[in-house]
Amino acid sequence: MSSLLLLLLVLLLGLLVWILGGRTRKQDEPPLIKGWIPFIGKALEFGKDAHKFLEEHKRKYGDVFTVQIAGKYMTFIMDPLLYPSIIKQGRQLDFHEFTSKVAPLTFGYPPVLSSKFPGLWEQIKRSFQLLQGDHLVPLTDSMMGNLMLVFRQDHLDRDGDWRRGSLYEFCSSVMFEATFLTIYGKTATGSRHRGMDNMRKNFNEFDNMFPFLIAQIPIWLLGGTKAIRQKLISYFLPQQMSRWSNTSQFIQRRSELFDQHDKLKDFDKAAHHFAILWASVGNTVPATFWATYFLVSQPEALKMVRQEIVDVLRDSGIKFSTDKYVMLSKEQLDKLIFLESSINESLRLSSASMNIRVSQEDFSLRLDNDRSVGVRKGDIIALYPQSLHLDPEIYEDPQTFRFDRFVQDNREKTDFSKNGQKLRYYLMPFGSGSSMCPGRYFAINEIKQFVCLLLLYFDLQLDDAQNRPNLDSRRAGLGILMPSSDVRFCYRLRAV
Repeated sequence: MSSLLLLLLVLLLGLLVWILGGRTRKQDEPPLIKGWIPFIGKALEFGKDAHKFLEEHKRKYGDVFTVQIAGKYMTFIMDPLLYPSIIKQGRQLDFHEFTSKVAPLTFGYPPVLSSKFPGLWEQIKRSFQLLQGDHLVPLTDSMMGNLMLVFRQDHLDRDGDWRRGSLYEFCSSVMFEATFLTIYGKTATGSRHRGMDNMRKNFNEFDNMFPFLIAQIPIWLLGGTKAIRQKLISYFLPQQMSRWSNTSQFIQRRSELFDQHDKLKDFDKAAHHFAILWASVGNTVPATFWATYFLVSQPEALKMVRQEIVDVLRDSGIKFSTDKYVMLSKEQLDKLIFLESSINESLRLSSASMNIRVSQEDFSLRLDNDRSVGVRKGDIIALYPQSLHLDPEIYEDPQTFRFDRFVQDNREKTDFSKNGQKLRYYLMPFGSGSSMCPGRYFAINEIKQFVCLLLLYFDLQLDDAQNRPNLDSRRAGLGILMPSSDVRFCYRLRAV
């Protein structure tokens, strides 16, 4: 079905809703912005440039306002000093209601919050503990080994001549496969999986449609997306995964949970595993690109971070050379404060996640000691941290990459303020409260490991006459934004 016909159907549905009666603002509610297109509301303007849209409406309507976007009413809280009031709300604002409805539609498995699968949702949530704490140690060791495997076989077996490439493609190919091997394991013989490039190609095609799926556009309206999703899901069928070795404890536990429910079909189990693949690389790959790009674009920053890595190895009694196999432990990674600051700075500049809660009832939402606003059952309460990340009052010269922005007196800097008040939440690429990404520690470690190996083993240069790539706003609200175009670069084995 053509996109024009899809648009006509949406417009007709919106017109019907508009005819039957639209929403009007009540006295205690925030300003209401509906737009002139029935049902769609302000969706097109928001999708074009969410940050610009919200900042313009903040100047016009204040820190709290409600916008109609694609049939939903979203109340945006724009003042980061008000964030704690929203995040601590539990009973009346819920995050899981949204994910329990949207994720099954997106990834193709049945809702697990149902009587068919008693207790499964709570068990799945508990399984994420296997990505945190002490469980990070074996995951970090495994990821380090898999990164070295991919680097050595694909990039380190050459001479010292300069090689040319595209930076996003380079980051994607290495991180996708190394993450896959770490989470799901290797083949029965302990080797790399065949067809990984083709799988990544299919994944990228699915990922391009991800914003439409999250917006609950029926998958049958999205061309060949359903067939691509089925192909990706089929890779994780239990009979195939059972032959893999060195599978992470996290995936092993989830497989055990799924096997306890007879009503969960093999294809459903595979769809759950596919969802974890997207969660593992969908945002981590672009985050890796931005961290790498910003460092390579600033030679002095790259030099200092590289020296920090060498110093940490030296303090452990290791003199690095490119003919040696290097392993950085979690403990060593934790000491790389300038690298972590660089990654946090790149996340600040590239993330455009949206923290959402769904109102469970009509109630008065307390914002601070002086203000409350009325919200309705089913409304979405949204925080859009990109606005605080780019606030010049919080971050001086906010569009500039400063690799040491999150370092103070050789320690992590956590003191950021607005209106003279210290912010509790100042960097939010991974969500907040109960909706924070449970794999955030693993993700940061992955990015650190990739950058460490890249800087240790290679000289890196961006091609001349390239502008800084823009952020592709099509994924606004969903996490890390991709670059609008790839970046040409050169790399060679370092003479160390």
